[in-house]
Amino acid sequence: MRSKLIYIIFAIGVLMAGTVLAICLAEPVANSGGMAHPQIPGMQSGGDGAARIEHIGYLAFAFHCLLLSLIICLCSLGVAEHRRSREFMLYMGGTLCLMLVVCWQMYSGHQQFLQTGTTAYFMGFPLATSWQVYGTWLGAIPLILIYTLGFRKYIYTVEDEEKFEQLLTEMKENPEK
Repeated sequence: MRSKLIYIIFAIGVLMAGTVLAICLAEPVANSGGMAHPQIPGMQSGGDGAARIEHIGYLAFAFHCLLLSLIICLCSLGVAEHRRSREFMLYMGGTLCLMLVVCWQMYSGHQQFLQTGTTAYFMGFPLATSWQVYGTWLGAIPLILIYTLGFRKYIYTVEDEEKFEQLLTEMKENPEK
């Protein structure tokens, strides 16, 4: 029996491909790759940030959300299907929610900066950048905790270890098999 998760992963992949295609087909923006800096030779200046993401900003945000969803699905796929309990899926869903909140804070913080021209600072960075620098790592911590604290419950149980030891013993007793 095939896991439903495989179909979800496939659908996310198709949506990601469609999003990239839409970004590629979006209306080009003048100087989107930068332009010569007026004072420092050899350096590029980014130009108008709002104009650069006018046609693709929401698509880039959607791609980021799809990528985070794909990460969660692939991590879940690494757990045997019979061990993907409701509790496990709630942990993974909660982790995805936290990651999406961080993603939204980055996107909306940058959009707010582009509209107002002002930003708050947190630990030395503009707010949207702080969410990227610190929030991205914060969003990954639950995955680390699920893996480490739930290792014996979801990944490699005592039962699995016993079966593996039995297999090793059988192989030693009958190496020709």
